Amino acid sequence: MSRLFGIAGVQMSVEAWDMNGTIEKMSDVAMNIRKQMPWVNMVVYHELVVPGLVQFKTPVDANWYKKNSGPIPGPMTDRLCELARKTRQWLIPGSMWEIEDDKMYNTSVVISPDGELVAKYRKMFPWLPYEAGTAAGDQFCVFDIPNVGRFGLCICYDMWFPEVSRTLAWMGAEVIIQPTLTPTSDRELELVMARANALFNQCYFVSINGIGAWGGGRSTIIDPDGRILQQAGTNQTFMTEILDLDHTTRTREFGTLGLAQTLKQLRDSGKKFPIYGNNGVAKGGFENLGKLAFQHIEGVKAVE
Repeated sequence: MSRLFGIAGVQMSVEAWDMNGTIEKMSDVAMNIRKQMPWVNMVVYHELVVPGLVQFKTPVDANWYKKNSGPIPGPMTDRLCELARKTRQWLIPGSMWEIEDDKMYNTSVVISPDGELVAKYRKMFPWLPYEAGTAAGDQFCVFDIPNVGRFGLCICYDMWFPEVSRTLAWMGAEVIIQPTLTPTSDRELELVMARANALFNQCYFVSINGIGAWGGGRSTIIDPDGRILQQAGTNQTFMTEILDLDHTTRTREFGTLGLAQTLKQLRDSGKKFPIYGNNGVAKGGFENLGKLAFQHIEGVKAVE
């Protein structure tokens, strides 16, 4: 059975400092995608889209952050769960500010087509010093979509730390979703890192950015061989792509471009890395891959 999965990445501007208006705009876009492209299974938005953030500073209303953050689950996610139910699509609504025990987290959620909150991820590496006051998460996030495969989630600056994507791949992620909010000139570097993360981990990498006053666009979708499948400009748009998760399996088994079986070799190497406490490499999600050897396609005789 093939494992095809339709995904849409929404690159949009927010209603500045207006959470209600922004969620309404997100809903309009999601409903439009549902009508135009009913084969899309998941819709992804950019980082901190929900609160309508346009820059990291206190807005005119000093209580704005309190009004536009809260517990998860809570009123914010209730509205988004209802949207997922209406569209019957998986929904990753970028991220939002979550309050728990007087701490504020930059948190992304995963909502099923039934409107159920199935996963939550707190950004592990807030962009310091710019995100001062945002607490760091300490749990990696992977989630399974039945009959499709395993997905991983990270947020923006997390991609600058290769340990995050590698850990998600080690946990079995075949697709890594990265909502981001990058208005700065280093978006060019992030596009390089998106390809690198896909290549190093032999998986899809989906990086969705915002636009407007706080976001430079250029969202992208990379395949497990490091090829650019989609790359947006700087305008408001949405990208759609059919991901073939069997491609991830083939790349990990046969090697990148049929050559480099890197994850197998890392698994089997027995190497220790002092920077990580001198621990050896655990097999993790790579243990189901075949042997590190020349691979043959079943039914095709190898040349002697």
